[in-house]
Amino acid sequence: MNKIICPVPQNQRPLNEFNSIRNSWIISWPIQAKNIFYRKLIFTCIYTLPICLIISYGSDYLRNDLFGFIFISLSSSLIFPLLLLFRQWLSWKYIYKRLNSESIEYEESGWYDGQIWEKPIDWRAKDLLIAQHQVKPIIDHIKNIINFLIFIALASFTFISLYIYK
Repeated sequence: MNKIICPVPQNQRPLNEFNSIRNSWIISWPIQAKNIFYRKLIFTCIYTLPICLIISYGSDYLRNDLFGFIFISLSSSLIFPLLLLFRQWLSWKYIYKRLNSESIEYEESGWYDGQIWEKPIDWRAKDLLIAQHQVKPIIDHIKNIINFLIFIALASFTFISLYIYK
């Protein structure tokens, strides 16, 4: 059997990076069932709502306007889930690029000694298959949710600005 000698450290190989990101706590949320993923996002909004309520209560104008106070707090509670989703999207996009590339950039002992190693064809085929059929749908799903939340946040902040400055 022809064994390939790979100079890339174990933790920097794209397939191992994919497995480690799949087992991470927050970054692995999109892999779970959609109802669990959405429930976690909703709970994240709910948990950030009290913080947004406290911050909004500091405004003298909003303290006297109950509708504006609640609406601004609800709209502001979308910011943390958006940041969380953006972080997830960046991590999955990084793994996607590493799996899709024909070569692996790696560091042996530090940032100053970067090397490039060409993947063998069988590694490339396996990595490409994982990138296209497992990682790409996750990236698209996260991107759709981010776009939806940005649309909701922009619409609500537009409504707030029209409501306040009427």
